[in-house]
Amino acid sequence: MKRIITSFEHISIMKHLLKWTLITIPVSLLAGSVIALFLWMLEKVTVIRWQHPWLLFLLPLAGIAIYFSYYFGGKAAEGGNNLIVDEIHKPGGGVPFRMAPLVLLTTVVTHLFGGSAGREGTAVQIGGSIASWIAKKLKLDKPDIKILLMTGVAAGFGAVFGTPLTGAVFALEVITVGKIHHKALLPCFMASVLADITCKSWGIHHTQYAIAFKHLLTSADGGFHMDWQLLISVIFGGVLFGLASYLFSELSHTIKNYSQRWIAKKWLIPFIGGMIIIALTFLLGTDSYLGLGVDNPNPNAVSILSCFRAGGASYLSWFWKLLFTAITLSMGFKGGEVTPLFFIGAALGNAVGMLTGAPIDLMAGLGFIAVFAGATNTPIACTLMGVELFGSENLIYFAIACFTAYYFSGHTGIYSAQRLGFSKLNGAPEADGNLTLQKIRKARLEKNKKNDQI
Repeated sequence: MKRIITSFEHISIMKHLLKWTLITIPVSLLAGSVIALFLWMLEKVTVIRWQHPWLLFLLPLAGIAIYFSYYFGGKAAEGGNNLIVDEIHKPGGGVPFRMAPLVLLTTVVTHLFGGSAGREGTAVQIGGSIASWIAKKLKLDKPDIKILLMTGVAAGFGAVFGTPLTGAVFALEVITVGKIHHKALLPCFMASVLADITCKSWGIHHTQYAIAFKHLLTSADGGFHMDWQLLISVIFGGVLFGLASYLFSELSHTIKNYSQRWIAKKWLIPFIGGMIIIALTFLLGTDSYLGLGVDNPNPNAVSILSCFRAGGASYLSWFWKLLFTAITLSMGFKGGEVTPLFFIGAALGNAVGMLTGAPIDLMAGLGFIAVFAGATNTPIACTLMGVELFGSENLIYFAIACFTAYYFSGHTGIYSAQRLGFSKLNGAPEADGNLTLQKIRKARLEKNKKNDQI
């Protein structure tokens, strides 16, 4: 009888699911609760900054404070999202639990004083550090540690944006470019959904976005019809969204590398970065590119929400947000890249809509998800995000924009620890699952340098 029970695979499946349900629950509850606190604090400090614009002048000093916070208390926590990705690929020293409070507080400080940053990176690090702490308490083996860290990523992402399905797929897709790790499918889904429910149970409300344009590909009589002019505009936009992703990733890495190389006293890096942000703000005469950028009390300011209407952004708004964010995050301030990427994409989509005559709100929505898809190499997760945020009526356009941007972003991304599972080009030498995007970028730069010398 015992042999019959143990040989029946569904018994093992049930035991596996029960195990991960019990392990996932504390990760989700803790991550969802801490992220709710983080989002509440972020909302409060953003309002304070709006009410007291002079706080921007303290951004350089805030940068120094952030630097020394990590210098004296951060240790390995400085690795951020890339540390979590590395630990998932090859568990070693673990993700320090101090990462959660450190990144939470320093991100809040960054936003209070006007740094252009997001929140996804912070949420993922919170989820990852909590998952790693629980893994150590339970003394899990390395394969289980990998899965639990992925559930932490899913919980953090799903809770911070209120997109549980996207959070689950993002955690599976972001680890290796071109591969999805199905082994962690159900644990990540459970973690993302439960963390999102927990976060909302604390009274947190996420921004509501809407695309008024609806284009159903199937008519009432069952026939298929396509607006080919709109399709061309979407493909054109997808190419530009991918190139914007590439520009953001490369500019961020370049600024970080050169600031580390040229500025001997490391605490001066965020100080100088803060000074540059102040100078750019006064040069442009607007605070539109500070902070999250989701909305702004100034009706004339550019924000993510304003990008969904005609005249809500200029033709270069996407570039200015890209520059502000690359400087902020590459020169020592803390926060995520994703919400600024939403801004960059929505503003670029607004410009594409104005140029091509395509619906502004549709193109802004496509840019919103597609620039993110290209910068993180997660086209499937971002397509699902489009459905969760905007509805399913324009699903085909979401997919076209995200998939196109994914290819045109090249072999680069904001997470340099990502491994390349499959090359975006058949037969390309980079197609090695052991190579990180950081190593691929280094090899590409060395090759270009040699070619310039010839």
